[in-house]
Amino acid sequence: MKFLVMNGVNLNLTGKREKGVYGTATLEDINAKIAAYCKAQGDEADFYQSNIEGELVNKLHEAFLNKSYDAILFNAGAFTHYSYALRDAIAAIDIPVAEVHISNVHAREEFRHNSVLSEVCAGVVCGFGSGSYIAAIVGLKDKLAK
Repeated sequence: MKFLVMNGVNLNLTGKREKGVYGTATLEDINAKIAAYCKAQGDEADFYQSNIEGELVNKLHEAFLNKSYDAILFNAGAFTHYSYALRDAIAAIDIPVAEVHISNVHAREEFRHNSVLSEVCAGVVCGFGSGSYIAAIVGLKDKLAK
């Protein structure tokens, strides 16, 4: 299987900011862990990060139009809570998307408890650090096998 791992706003600073919330692993460390896991499973992963909402929308469209991925893991960061543009882009494509969060968003500030993306995603994983991405891969593979 081929996965696209997308990370949104401020996730390029993972491991450098709010270490008590996001840990010390950088986004590069997390991507390397995901790539190693996928390789061990006979899968592939490509990685994309942007702080720009429209670029994330374009990447979702590109993945759909090129039919280049079986599934998408998406940590939209703060865009999760208010980006109807990303929500509509996810709803418009026929590739299953898992919403992923490093932290447990439900144990944080009230505004983080709500996601406008969840209802159009195949599933949501949060609170397991970089393991959230691995759990999302397992869930997506199981869903696609059915």
